[in-house]
Order: sequence, then C-alpha cells, then structure tokens
Amino acid sequence: MIINSRFFNRSELIGFIALAAILFVILPLSLDVFRLNLVAKYLTYAFVAIGLVLCWGYGGILSLGQGVFFGLGGYCMAMFLKLEASSVENTKIQSTPGIPDFMDWNQITALPLFWQPFHSLTFTILAIILVPGLFALIIGTAMFKRRVGGTYFAIITQAVAAILTILIVGQQGYTGGINGMTDLRTLKGWDIRPDHAKVILYFVEVALLFGCILIAQFIRLTKLGRILVAMREQEDRVRFSGYSVANFKIFAFCMAAMFAAIGGAMFALNVGFMSPSFVGIVPSIEMVIYTAVGGRMSIFGAVWGSLLVNFAKTSLSESFPQLWLFGLGALFIAVVLAFPNGLSGIWADHVQPRIDRLWASRKSRPSSAPADSSIAAGAPAE
Repeated sequence: MIINSRFFNRSELIGFIALAAILFVILPLSLDVFRLNLVAKYLTYAFVAIGLVLCWGYGGILSLGQGVFFGLGGYCMAMFLKLEASSVENTKIQSTPGIPDFMDWNQITALPLFWQPFHSLTFTILAIILVPGLFALIIGTAMFKRRVGGTYFAIITQAVAAILTILIVGQQGYTGGINGMTDLRTLKGWDIRPDHAKVILYFVEVALLFGCILIAQFIRLTKLGRILVAMREQEDRVRFSGYSVANFKIFAFCMAAMFAAIGGAMFALNVGFMSPSFVGIVPSIEMVIYTAVGGRMSIFGAVWGSLLVNFAKTSLSESFPQLWLFGLGALFIAVVLAFPNGLSGIWADHVQPRIDRLWASRKSRPSSAPADSSIAAGAPAE
C-alpha cells in the first residue's frame, strides 16, 4: 500500500511506521506469549478508542456507553464459539446434549431460535458489524433527530449500558448471566488456546487495528471529517449551511459502534470468554479515559492511550489491588488538568517542534557545503 503525503503528513507517517514496527516486530520478538496476549487484550480497547476519536474528538459526541457495542461484538463472537464448543460429543453428559452448558443448567431443552444462525461463521462476522451498527443507528436516530446531545446524550448512553448489563445478567438461561460465556475453545475446529494460536490471533488483531486506523484516517481527511469538526465547533452554523447535522452525528456514532464491536469480537477470541462486566458503565467510562489520555483528536494517540492506561491498570492492580481505581482516576485528572490534549498534545507541543527544527537544520546544511569545500580547495574568495 502506498502512503502518500496527502494521506499522512510527515509526523503522522513517522507515527504510523513507528507503531507498525513496535506492534508487528518489536513486541512479538521481545515478549513471551503471556505478555503478548496481554498486549492483544489491551489493543482490543484501542478499537473503541479510535471510534471515540471520530465520535467524540471530531464529532463532539461524548458517548459513555461504548461498552454496549464492545459487548455486543464480543457476545456475537462468543455465541459462535460457544456453539462450536457445545457439540453433542462435548456435552453428552448433559440432560440435553448439543446446547451450551448454562442453558442445560437452567432447564432449557432446545436451542433458542435467535441462537440458531450463529452456527455460521459468515453470519457471525456480519452480525459483529451489523448488530451494533443497527443498534447505534436506532439510538442515534432517536436522539439526534430530536437534537438531544451534550450531557443528556452522555447520560442516556450510560443508561443504555446499565440496562443492557441488567438484561444480560437477568436472562441467565440465554446469555450465561453474571458468569458470561466461558470455555470457548475452537474456531472452525482450530484450537484457539495454545500459545501458537495466541500469536496468530495477535497478528490478526494488529492487522485489523491498522485497517481501522486507515479507515478513520480516510474519514478524517475527507469532506465528511471537516464537516464533523465544523459541527463540533459551530453546530448551528453547519445546520444553517444546509447540512443535516443529525445524519452526520448518526454516521459518526455508528462508525464508533462498529469499531468497538470489532474490538469486542477480538477480545472474546483472545481471552476466551465474554461477560457482562465488559458492557456496563464502568468499562465504558474507562474507554473514554483511554481516548482522553491518548488525545481525543489523535487516531494514533488513541492506540497509545489504550496501551498506556491498561498497562498502568495491570501494574497498579498487581501491586495495589485496592488502590488502582484511585490511580486510574488520578491519571485521568492529571491529564485533563495538565495536558488536556493528552499524549498527542505533548508530542505536538513539545516533541514535534524540536524534530522540525532538527529536520530544518539538516536540510540547510547541503547549501553551505559547496562554498566551504571550494575555499578549502584553494578557490579565490570574494
């Protein structure tokens, strides 16, 4: 793929190459399989953060319910994996062989109709994209067509996350309840649990992540991206210019939902389970923190923010299990107060200017080299 200057400027191209080198080469060569799988888990949240850059950073739509779409994508993938793990041979000790174990425990004697299509991997892949996208379309249309936005929209998305969590927990016979869907083993007969499978899934996930980065970058550079920024700054002026603000908001919200769903599906594959603990209000707020720390206007910053915050979360929870939530909150407050543009703002304000000066000084050197060499060779000076 050719990356020209119209798609990435010099700084973005450097960031793209550096991120690719780290994720594709350096981390796989330097980490063991356990730590690499942890990085893969962290990167599943980067999909959500990239979507929030489009939705919140450029569109000005703060969604505190992205865990809903992350969970929908994860549950779609988990349903396919659970059905494959619940073959008649694997469940012959159950009262009703051939259905997931949690259904048998809840005296369900036949596979529900809405589970049936998830025997197909093709349908599952389509559902991972379309189900969250359709759900976001319904919510977005209901809210944005009535000009509901700002704080009210953020509160409503939180309410949706809470409702979906309660629904998943309450319908234990169909969803696995509070325990979620566990014991996910194979993908079309391929065992996803061994170390070599984890490495392959890591590279698949990184490839999908870069695909989402390129899509987000393309949207950002088009007229649509410029309208999203204008809409964030002066919504009424954009509306008076003849554009449908509601439709643009719906598009940004749906794209963020589909990105989050891809991350949720990869989470189910990498971790091997899916539960309602990744759907509710708390994980949704954490996903916003990833974006804020990385920089809500930076696609690459969203990836780095997801990695940094999750690494800090893991380190703090291992060392101070009762204090890590306070540490996470303190990190967010520090970023908001000291560096409101996140890591990308630090780079743009402090690092990039130095690189530009160094680049300019290196470019100016060749112009003085011929004069110096001619004098040294004995040429007459004026």
